[in-house]
Amino acid sequence: MGIMDFLKKQFIDVIEWVEAGDGLLSWQYPMEDREIQNGAQLTVRESQLALFVNEGKIADLFAPGRYTLNTQTLPLLTNLRNWDKLFASPFKSDLYFFSTREQIDQRWGTTNPITIRDKEFGAIRLRAHGTYSYRISDPRLFFQKISGTRPAYATSELDAQLRAMVLTALSSHFGAAEVAFIDLAAHQDRFSKTLQDILRPTFAQYGLELATFMIQSISLPEELQKYLDKASSMRLLGDLKRYAQFQVADSVPLAAQNEGGAAGIGVGLGAGVGFGQAMASAFQQPATGSSEAKEDVFATLEKLQGLLTKGILTQEEFDRKKAELLSRI
Repeated sequence: MGIMDFLKKQFIDVIEWVEAGDGLLSWQYPMEDREIQNGAQLTVRESQLALFVNEGKIADLFAPGRYTLNTQTLPLLTNLRNWDKLFASPFKSDLYFFSTREQIDQRWGTTNPITIRDKEFGAIRLRAHGTYSYRISDPRLFFQKISGTRPAYATSELDAQLRAMVLTALSSHFGAAEVAFIDLAAHQDRFSKTLQDILRPTFAQYGLELATFMIQSISLPEELQKYLDKASSMRLLGDLKRYAQFQVADSVPLAAQNEGGAAGIGVGLGAGVGFGQAMASAFQQPATGSSEAKEDVFATLEKLQGLLTKGILTQEEFDRKKAELLSRI
């Protein structure tokens, strides 16, 4: 190296990394045309780790703190470079900082439905989505398997890989678990914890710690959800008294909204009570063996026809009830 090259070189006395924003996992300290002075000061802030790499080989790792760089603080690098115990000349080596902050609000979701065998409905397809968070726990492993010698590595570059890992675990677990959908929806916290435990070793192989994992929603295909809604309605219709009360309660806010004030509430209340009474009357069993009974049957059929027209009863339900009533004449 000529004298001019020597004069152009810059010697580094202070080494540190001030993170400019979120989402950066690793950053290489710039070393082009620069060398580190013997005795230079290295500052590693809380939520950071620093790693020296010499000619592709991992050397010394520094936790948060302030260090004076010499053979005592760089034992592995000293051995790799074959330094004497009291080296005095500047040196050049790659230095990488890693953020150990928790990377929150990482999102996952099923691109395709997951098929599970439900105890009640058989094979069904469901979708799910949620969030997770992670942090770097082993920078050596992360450097070897993920970031390598890149000048910088961001969370966005890792998103697709981590989501694929999450969805693979989700599909494998629920595909073989034969867990009822109702149980899944009702115990999302418990299943979130189960999946977190399953995923931890997968994240750890890349030097990452899975800090949190949450299932925020589990949903069924639209046609099956409609079936469940209808089944719930039919169960409610089984208790006519409860259904009449429901209609009254449901009509009050609607009437108040559409009609306004106490008058609207009164109208809604009357309508709800009348409708509930009609429902109860429609499903009452008429007495048999008299002309009055026949009249009751025909009157009941008219009421049922009205319920069919309004969409409250299906054609199948109407036909079944009609046959039952006619058989009593």
